Amino acid sequence: MRVTATVTALQQLAASVRSGFDIPVIGITGSNGKTIVKEWLYQLLKDRFSIVRSPGSYNSQIGVPLSVWKMNDQHTLGIFEAGISEPGEMESLERIIRPTVGIFTNIGEAHNQGFLNSRQKINEKLQLFRHAEVLIYCKDYYELNEAIQLFSQTVRKSSDKPLQLISWSQKTEAALQILSIRKEQGRTEIEGLFQDRKVSVQIPFVDAASVENAINCWCYMLYAAIPDEEIADGMALLKPIAMRLEIRQGDNNTIVINDAYNSDLTSLQIALDTLQQQNMTAQTVILSDMLQTGRAEVALYSELSEILQKRGIRRFIGIGNALTHYSHLFDANKDLQKYFFRDTADFLRHFKDFVFENEAVLLKGSRSFAFEKISLLLEQRIHQTVMTVNLSAMVQNLQVFRRRLKPGTRTMVMVKASSYGSGGHEVARVLEQSGVDYLTVAYADEGVALRKAGIELPIMVMSPSIDAFDRMILWRLEPELFNMRSLTHFVAVAENIGVKDYPVHIKLDTGMHRLGFMESDLDELTAYLDKCSCLRIASVFSHLAAADDQAHRAFTQQQAGLFQRMCGKLSDALGYRPLMHLCNTAGIVQYPEYHFDMVRLGLGLYGIDSSGSLNNQLRQISALKTVIAQIKEVDAGETIGYSRKGKVDRHKRIATICIGYADGYPRALSRGNAYVMISNKPAPLIGIIAMDMCMVDITDIDQVQEGDEVIIFGDALPIQQLADWAGTIPYEIMTGISQRVKRVYINETQ
Repeated sequence: MRVTATVTALQQLAASVRSGFDIPVIGITGSNGKTIVKEWLYQLLKDRFSIVRSPGSYNSQIGVPLSVWKMNDQHTLGIFEAGISEPGEMESLERIIRPTVGIFTNIGEAHNQGFLNSRQKINEKLQLFRHAEVLIYCKDYYELNEAIQLFSQTVRKSSDKPLQLISWSQKTEAALQILSIRKEQGRTEIEGLFQDRKVSVQIPFVDAASVENAINCWCYMLYAAIPDEEIADGMALLKPIAMRLEIRQGDNNTIVINDAYNSDLTSLQIALDTLQQQNMTAQTVILSDMLQTGRAEVALYSELSEILQKRGIRRFIGIGNALTHYSHLFDANKDLQKYFFRDTADFLRHFKDFVFENEAVLLKGSRSFAFEKISLLLEQRIHQTVMTVNLSAMVQNLQVFRRRLKPGTRTMVMVKASSYGSGGHEVARVLEQSGVDYLTVAYADEGVALRKAGIELPIMVMSPSIDAFDRMILWRLEPELFNMRSLTHFVAVAENIGVKDYPVHIKLDTGMHRLGFMESDLDELTAYLDKCSCLRIASVFSHLAAADDQAHRAFTQQQAGLFQRMCGKLSDALGYRPLMHLCNTAGIVQYPEYHFDMVRLGLGLYGIDSSGSLNNQLRQISALKTVIAQIKEVDAGETIGYSRKGKVDRHKRIATICIGYADGYPRALSRGNAYVMISNKPAPLIGIIAMDMCMVDITDIDQVQEGDEVIIFGDALPIQQLADWAGTIPYEIMTGISQRVKRVYINETQ
């Protein structure tokens, strides 16, 4: 049967599957924590129920129906998460999930794009619970509590069964009133009052997000009348959830893809896609037994063998009793190097027998196999300071700008300076997969590195050296030509090599006065171009000097007028019309009338909008984190750091953290107004920032320990704030992060 709307058909089929089962179903939504709450509920309830749940973070318009489709007659409980990006989407997901119990984890700034405000976002998410019997949520989110109260009194008022609200709060009366939260030695003890009796649990985490997620799970366990002792035992054994696939640099020129979260064929296919996008000639898959799939093992591992063969995987390391027992099922694949071990410890004993170099390695295993031990051996140990780059957030930012373009307008994306410090080929590869039209680098060497990494998109080089023109032609890089000197040199090289119609880009100076042909140069330029058969003008462009400042709007309009006039003269002389592009990130937002044929997206892709118009829609894609090396008690009258600049006026606790100006943390922040975030609280810098270390005041932050995470910038501390403190711009902060800082690439499944 052929359908016209494939997603709609998939959703209708999944809704039909769901209608055939009369079992409890938990539906989870919220800004953050959905997957963790789902997975922790699974850990807590798997001995009582046969559970079907969303794989990974399958919470989208496609992910939800694929999740619900897994329901079968053996299941006695369903746990599904639902996420939306714009109004109207939750109604479709509600028809598929039909939860009997709902959990609204929290409300925050995540995924605000597509909604007028947070209230609209809450109301849209609440549509998931139109037919639920119970809703669990935290009463301390004021706007969320207000919206839920109104929802239960209006939308659900006419229902046969009124919605039962089970709230929890640290501040006021609630179904579960939190009396105390005590953190000690990596664990948190939580005491509460539920139905006039005191209850308590202990969890092996201390961060605020884990505490919140655990309490949401606790509320469900209490509602379900699970015995207190069983709840306490389960909560004490909660395991961390590796939420996202991570791409890390390994030793010996390897790329390590760490998806050691769960193991099933659906998520394996997604991970294999990422593995094969790395453009490495050799690929190794390290996989554990696939637990609790509900399938016969012979069929499961036979299909796995076929998948590896179709994907062309050359080396496979299977870990677990089941894989070892069924190792013969992989014999049909004669090209596969295969090795099997009973458990992770057995493999680690033989680790030295394997050589991992010049390849991509996928780690995919169930949590019980502790694949993090393998990851530690494979990953490159550079520094305790790490910058994470969220590639999924970057794609979301790209879509924010694409929605502002007219159909047919092309997109050129800046990936110069290693994608503003975020990583060259890693970012470029995702952009290529996302369908951008052009990439732009500053120098030829950057473009060559992208070509060597397998990037096939057209690449413009903005500051080409005349000595690199022959190399650029060899690597299919397209130069920006900005004066007669660069033009004549390139023509000489092109004619010597013998190329015809080679694409180049002509830069016009319309007021920036940095690089480019002036209007007075056009006659000489067109006369010269008329004699050149080796070139084809792919585009003509200029750069707006002040698109982000409305005080200079008249000047920007003057630039645009001059640009159009100069482009007209060039096109008339050439006999054809090259692509025209003028707008940078700020111009895309502020001047839609000047989008022309193509726009150039730069800083906005990375989550920063200098115009200030889109900051509530963009996600900062990078986070810089380090750790505490040492904590000291320092008495009043002592000083901290070089030149004794850090004065201690009272007894203080001082933490030394593993970052300094050699990592790109500006020494200018030593002026006394900057801070880092530790345990979600600001820790002010004290003293002078050194090359590799700096010190912060943690006197007023409880339960801080050596080894704790420190956020330099990220969601809780925007990079714009650091730039303001340092008296500079976000570009300088981003591009200044040292290469000794390890980059970790995150790819979420939203």
